[in-house]
Amino acid sequence: MSDGSDKRDSERILILGDLLGEVMVFMPTAIKDISRGGAQVETAFPLQLDSLHDFRLTLGDRSIVVKGRVSHCSISDVEHEGVLYRSGIEFIEPSERVASVITDFIDAVVNGRRAP
Repeated sequence: MSDGSDKRDSERILILGDLLGEVMVFMPTAIKDISRGGAQVETAFPLQLDSLHDFRLTLGDRSIVVKGRVSHCSISDVEHEGVLYRSGIEFIEPSERVASVITDFIDAVVNGRRAP
């Protein structure tokens, strides 16, 4: 467009052939169990083995983002609304703060279950 209506800072070029990309989308994820080293999650879509994802978790009154690697994924249930997938997630090098929030949450849940 040479009429001055193009507001881009740089020129776009047409790709001839294939150029692949990926998009990160935050989707609801049910946490089925959690440990200091990882979690088992349930999603409405399969997670690719060995892929890395950022998981936003609300543990009690604290929220964290932890990077995790998908160690396994399988169909857990087939419902009228669709298929549910269960995946094992290995936390990858969580920061001290993130590890502390996870540990505090687990300790609180365990201690709460032991209370008379």
